[in-house]
Amino acid sequence: MFQFNGFNMMFPDHSRPFSTTYKCYSVSMLPGNERQDVENGGKIIMPPSALDQLTRLNVVYPMLFKLTNGSINRSTHAGVLEFVADEGKIYIPYWMMHNLLLEEGDMVEIESVSIPVATYSKFQPQSVEFLDITNPKAVLENCLRNFACLTTGDLIAIKYNNTTYELSVLETKPGPAVTIIECDMNVEFAPPVGYTEPERKEKEEEPMTIDPTELMPEPTGFVAFKGEGTRLDGKKKKDSGANDAPQIQRQNYVRGIPDYDHPFGLLRFDRSIRKAEQNDSKPEESKFEEFQGEGFSLKKNRK
Repeated sequence: MFQFNGFNMMFPDHSRPFSTTYKCYSVSMLPGNERQDVENGGKIIMPPSALDQLTRLNVVYPMLFKLTNGSINRSTHAGVLEFVADEGKIYIPYWMMHNLLLEEGDMVEIESVSIPVATYSKFQPQSVEFLDITNPKAVLENCLRNFACLTTGDLIAIKYNNTTYELSVLETKPGPAVTIIECDMNVEFAPPVGYTEPERKEKEEEPMTIDPTELMPEPTGFVAFKGEGTRLDGKKKKDSGANDAPQIQRQNYVRGIPDYDHPFGLLRFDRSIRKAEQNDSKPEESKFEEFQGEGFSLKKNRK
């Protein structure tokens, strides 16, 4: 019981919080090549000594940190990407420095935290140009892969098609700070800043420009008094409105009645020829037959 091997069993070594202070610099000050993967995400770069200290403290993975600007008591949350920074310095994205109101070389407090997994978040774009994106949810999901945490009130920046869009985190559930690593999160968007709903104008019913009777076919067959007359003396006939040919009377336009019981998705190709229904109760109308009249002589026959 008093052996050293049983000491850890009697007093288990629980994880202790990591808390320290570093000088803060933007990613553009990081030596070496430009690191766009850090600038377009929500993770920071810490010194190697921080990894050694975190390992001895048995910090729970994934390593998440709370960054606080003590002068104004403003904080945010972030994950860690690498431990390659110079001792006493950390490098964070510029948008994170802007949220914490930090300048190059200012002191920032870092503390290891454990926050719940996100289930819901709501964002508000800061420009109307965000509406030009065809599928904003898919773009946001792809960009959030470089983030580890979301904090209510933060103004994050994502890059798409060489354009940087700023999004304000309006709400997160189940808490004001959540982790988005391996989570199933519902996302909603609020109207962008400066967006106004377009006025809906009621459409006025426009009169039909085409008379339906003009769409009816012209009568076929013999049409009475459709010809033109000529003078016996060879002179041209005088044009007058009284002698104009009568207008051809078209059939009355009858609007069809749709089949309201037609099943959805069914196409019918009806090629059958239907004969016109004849009503036996009504007598058939007599058809006009030309030159069937009787002639009379102007000269009386002598008896």
